Amino acid sequence: MQLSVDQRSFARGLRQRQTDAERRIWSRLRDRQLFGCKFRRQHPVGPYFADFACLEIGLAIELDGGQHAEKRAQMQDVIRSDVFAGYGLEVMRFWDNDVLRETDAVIAAIAQKVMALARPAEALTPTLSRQSGRGGGMPLTRPAADLSRKSGRG
Repeated sequence: MQLSVDQRSFARGLRQRQTDAERRIWSRLRDRQLFGCKFRRQHPVGPYFADFACLEIGLAIELDGGQHAEKRAQMQDVIRSDVFAGYGLEVMRFWDNDVLRETDAVIAAIAQKVMALARPAEALTPTLSRQSGRGGGMPLTRPAADLSRKSGRG
């Protein structure tokens, strides 16, 4: 997909102005750290940009701040998720606060979804985090369903 100069500039700006939650998740997804899957930041999907996307398995991850709790934003999120689905992407949503407070649990939920979406023939093997002293692995501190937000809220 060829991006216009404006789209490329917009995506670059989003990456440069990432939130603390986006920075935290990106540090755990980048460089194929999660089962060797390649995640992209601010990947264009139709008229939108996914916070994170793994095209290999069809997964988009959206991180939502408090403004997404408003009814209008929730309706827009449903539309956005529907557009992503039209491009073959399943959406996982997480609150920024959960990402910042329960990073390992969020990563564990993402890992479970990655394993579920990966084709059975693919051999996914856990890769150790390159971040020493930060608990690097993927401990399950609570069930994944506790943190993952459904895209069809309402």
